[in-house]
Amino acid sequence: MAIDITVKIAGEAGQGIQTVGDLLSLVCQKAGLYLMGINDFESRIRGGYSFFQLRISDRPVYAPCPEVDLLVALNQKSYDAYHRELTSEGLSLIDIQGEPLANQVAIPIDELAAKAGGKIAANTVAAGACLGLLGAPIQILEGILTDRFQNKPGNVLEMNLSAARLGFDHVRDIGFFKKFKWKMESSKGALIDGSRAIALGALAGDCRIASFYPMSPATGVMTHLVSLADEFPIVVEQAEDEIAAVNIIVGASFAGARAMTSTSGGGFCLMTEGLGLAAITETPIVIVNAQRPGPATGLPTRTAQGDLMFVINASQDEFPRFVLAPGTPAEAFEITIRAFHLSEKYQVPAIILADQTLNDSIYIAEKPLAAPQKVERFIVDDSRMESPSDYRRFAVTESGVSPRALPCNGKALVIATGNEHREDGHTSEVDSDRITMMNKRNAKWPAMLSEMLPPETDHGESDILLVGWGSSKGAIRESADLLRKQGVSVGAVHMTDLWPFPADTVKKILEKCNRFFVVEQNSTAQLGRLIREQTGLAHNGAILKYDGRPFFPSEIVDGLKRYLS
Repeated sequence: MAIDITVKIAGEAGQGIQTVGDLLSLVCQKAGLYLMGINDFESRIRGGYSFFQLRISDRPVYAPCPEVDLLVALNQKSYDAYHRELTSEGLSLIDIQGEPLANQVAIPIDELAAKAGGKIAANTVAAGACLGLLGAPIQILEGILTDRFQNKPGNVLEMNLSAARLGFDHVRDIGFFKKFKWKMESSKGALIDGSRAIALGALAGDCRIASFYPMSPATGVMTHLVSLADEFPIVVEQAEDEIAAVNIIVGASFAGARAMTSTSGGGFCLMTEGLGLAAITETPIVIVNAQRPGPATGLPTRTAQGDLMFVINASQDEFPRFVLAPGTPAEAFEITIRAFHLSEKYQVPAIILADQTLNDSIYIAEKPLAAPQKVERFIVDDSRMESPSDYRRFAVTESGVSPRALPCNGKALVIATGNEHREDGHTSEVDSDRITMMNKRNAKWPAMLSEMLPPETDHGESDILLVGWGSSKGAIRESADLLRKQGVSVGAVHMTDLWPFPADTVKKILEKCNRFFVVEQNSTAQLGRLIREQTGLAHNGAILKYDGRPFFPSEIVDGLKRYLS
């Protein structure tokens, strides 16, 4: 029988929700299972409802499920908030006094933790109990705890091993309809979230300078880089604000170091002046915009796809840029490497559109994340230049890409300014110079467009296509699978390369179907508008979600059915 189980651990911030989720995820990974875990938390230090929801399967999964099979409620309020999501046969683990309800398994979590040596081990009790209900071998959890705590002082390891066993034994004989026989296969891959994948991609792309001002859900990218800074040649700087952060990377890149920053939509707003500076000085930079709902502060810890049109048009006037949007951690790794390569090759900004779901959720990465054997740099050798003043930083070329020398690195006299300029970099207000420089920068578009990868299609020959981008990829593909099983001819199209827009390729794909529907986490179908603007093709409907939560496949199925009926 296929394995597909959803476990939700819910409570207040500070109750160890993430720890329980991490332990369960590691056990499943080591047992050779697939999983996807999403974090949902409020923007406060304590209080409110938070949860970690883990979907466990024996096949690859990249989307959450709305129905919960096992709810671990670390307090009564969490049970009250989420018990309605339980399936008809679902159970809830809860620390309560008195007679439990029919769908409740009473477990004295705090009491068992104290018996093990301290109430701080309550989350380990909960993890052990979850695994006991699922029929997992306790030895896997014991091995993980040993690896994690064996070097801790005192009795920390013994306390956690005892807590895990007490929780496990308390429920091991309880019948649970989702209990299964664990085959103990080899691991299918590494556990990874989007933030770590982007950080590793930056290192693989030879990033040497990273600056940021903390802003969820983008901060995780930089904290991962900080954790690796002692092992790799990278400097990570927390700036005083987002304006300083982007200007730091403009300056670092001008000096020759590959540089990036990460932020969310509100921070990106502040960075647009620096974005324009990078554009007019043709300085390559990479900006990660991990989207969350707005406007203004919006929902700081939720997910959205509302910044697509913004980043394509951000900063005043017109200039070329790349906009790329990964849908999985593996894509995030590869796209980050490409962003550094393309940005430097064409001397333009590259923007990576991530979101809270991608950044904060955990997945199984089946294939190893492989760095390129060689990083190609696009810096000219000016050591033999006869006269430094002969160098033209913004020399007009057929491709629009000028020879890039580095200041104080050779003989070239490198001049740049935030004003419009001549080929040599000196400020100019002559109309012919303005036209020449605009035409030169715009001359990059054809070659940049040739770098764009086509959308990924699944059953592209279907009558109906669901078209999306970003972290909704998994939910869209799974919804298409569900619909095909119901006899509906549906395929999926996922776009990662959004700007320059690959209009010809997209048009060829969409002209083959009878109807296409966009699936997006914004309120105005921004990708649908972009497709119509660039190809002339209008979508037949939009399945939209903008409550700050990720798409469930069932929501997309229901959305399409409403159109079909």
